[in-house]
Amino acid sequence: MTRSLPKLRIAAAAAAVALSLGAGSAAAKDVNIKVWAGGTNEADSYRMENIEIAAEILERELALQGKDIDIKVEGKRDFGKWKEFKQAVQLAAESGDAPNIVVTSHLDIAPWSKAGLIVPVEDYVDMDAWPINSIYPNLMEIASYNGVTFGLPQDAESRPFFFWKDTLKKIGYSDAQIEALPEKVENKEYKLTDVLADAKKAVDMGLVEKGYGFYPRPSNGPDYAQFYQSFGGKMLDKDTGKLILDKKSMTEFYQFFIDAVEAGVTRKNHLGTDWGQWYSEVATGKAALWHGGTWHYARYTAKEGLDDFFGKVQFSLIPAGDEDGRPNTITQPLVYLVTKQNSEEDMEIAAELVKIASSPRLNTLHAIKSAHLGISPEQGNIALYANDRWASEATERLLVHANAQPNHTAFGQFNQIMFKGLETAWTGTKSAEDAVAEVEEEMKAALGNMLIVR
Repeated sequence: MTRSLPKLRIAAAAAAVALSLGAGSAAAKDVNIKVWAGGTNEADSYRMENIEIAAEILERELALQGKDIDIKVEGKRDFGKWKEFKQAVQLAAESGDAPNIVVTSHLDIAPWSKAGLIVPVEDYVDMDAWPINSIYPNLMEIASYNGVTFGLPQDAESRPFFFWKDTLKKIGYSDAQIEALPEKVENKEYKLTDVLADAKKAVDMGLVEKGYGFYPRPSNGPDYAQFYQSFGGKMLDKDTGKLILDKKSMTEFYQFFIDAVEAGVTRKNHLGTDWGQWYSEVATGKAALWHGGTWHYARYTAKEGLDDFFGKVQFSLIPAGDEDGRPNTITQPLVYLVTKQNSEEDMEIAAELVKIASSPRLNTLHAIKSAHLGISPEQGNIALYANDRWASEATERLLVHANAQPNHTAFGQFNQIMFKGLETAWTGTKSAEDAVAEVEEEMKAALGNMLIVR
């Protein structure tokens, strides 16, 4: 349930900032804002640069009100992997020197809000005003926890299924049939059983090497929960807020990957493959079918040198596993979060900067440079976004169907145990049934009454 807030507090965040700064100062007031961004490389630089642009806009708005403020933005993104980034944020918070704004996974909202590390953004900005009221509702829901909006979506993405067109043609598909594949997947006319059949044809005909018919991502990630959903699995019971282990769906999910190995279309030792090798192989047609992220488009077409992407690759939702399942895709948007500070003024300014950075035009700069998807349908009215074929088609084909992993304090444990079970089944250590039995035992021990077993 959304909490009621004093209307004066959220009526206009910029006005609140202006009042706190005072008027007619002889010298400019300096405000330092630190932005730390996880999982960020040069292609994602607008995660920080948009805060810098927002700072300049806010300075100009305040200047027109007679307020002289100099907002200095310091961005940092070189943290190594996600684990190192999250440790750095937590250690900085413990030492009283947390960055003002963090760009991180929405999955951090639950534990960090419980720990008091972040504050609700809804306390500082008007949620019913533009540009926040233009953001996709499903993304805003993902940025919330227990009915409270803690962050604003920084970007969106999706995790599609990919087909190498030339291989499909050689196993008998016409151009028209390839063009119709996304719709057939959406209508459950093309399922994961068809994936295995097509992958096996490609291997048996010598079009790809054994183990390269279906080439999954080589490490854990939200992508694998998609295959659980393909067989009807659900992760969260919204009525109770508890996580769900659907044993039937989990067993069928594991069995699919066992079947892929036994059919010779996926390697038993595939997990742990170097990511650089993986990118090169899928972007050069060495694999027939695979799954990945929308942001991979930038890597395929730049570093890997894949020209004529749309002439060579088809993409769709992840196919349903059976009639009880559903085609699906998971989005794991990064979010802007405002951290708890001793200065109320600093939190107000940070929240206002995040709001400005969430405007359609600024977010489009990030979306196009990094091959992510927009956070607002209004971005379709911006030529830079509308004229980008990948952004437009991926948004229309995938984002409207996207769901997300739940914001739950124990979901990290749930996911780790689920993937561990997949590994034991995939590598032949256990049958699908035995792997799920072990998963059930471990989840019950780790999650207790936070888990529903079906």
